[in-house]
Amino acid sequence: MSAPTDGVVIVDYGAGNLTSVRLAVEKLGWRAIVTDEPEAVRRAERVVFPGVGAAGSAMETLRTTGLADALVEYAASGRPLAGICLGAQVIFEQSAENRARCLGILPGTVERFGVGPGFKVPHMGWNGVEFVAAHPVWAGLESGSQFYFVHSFFPVPAEPGMLIGRTDYGGAFPSAVARGNVVAFQFHPERSGRVGLAVLENFLRWRP
Repeated sequence: MSAPTDGVVIVDYGAGNLTSVRLAVEKLGWRAIVTDEPEAVRRAERVVFPGVGAAGSAMETLRTTGLADALVEYAASGRPLAGICLGAQVIFEQSAENRARCLGILPGTVERFGVGPGFKVPHMGWNGVEFVAAHPVWAGLESGSQFYFVHSFFPVPAEPGMLIGRTDYGGAFPSAVARGNVVAFQFHPERSGRVGLAVLENFLRWRP
């Protein structure tokens, strides 16, 4: 394998919101490389894996382009990986959306909201995240900080110790998880103002 590159590799698999992620990373003073090349992912120093849309079509694209294998290999290397929204879902094993078989980087599933009257799906807008476990990405932030969400599904980690953030929307759901060199946010840090930029900066400085 080639030596890691400088900068931050943002994975482009046709699942949207790449510009906002790139601009956020660049605002923090880092060089952002947006790519759909599996080899660029394999060489990366750190990877941001964003996305919006449906799990089934996302996984089909990831597999046909070779990005799925590249992401699995990268995650196994121990270098930092951050999943955002759809990217935070398809790193798990299975999604209820489209009954999609996902990447399996983290153990667990993805489920759809089953909230009652008065709660619309998708869950959209600002909501608080309770920091249920310490992690470097929370450095300098207060538990309960508000982040921006747009989603109908959420991850359910197989290991309780992976849960680092929890949000309430008709009941509590996991909104941030971590294990080893991998961290995943169901919210959009790149669209969450000052606190979102702080989370991204903490990730960019994190050395697991």
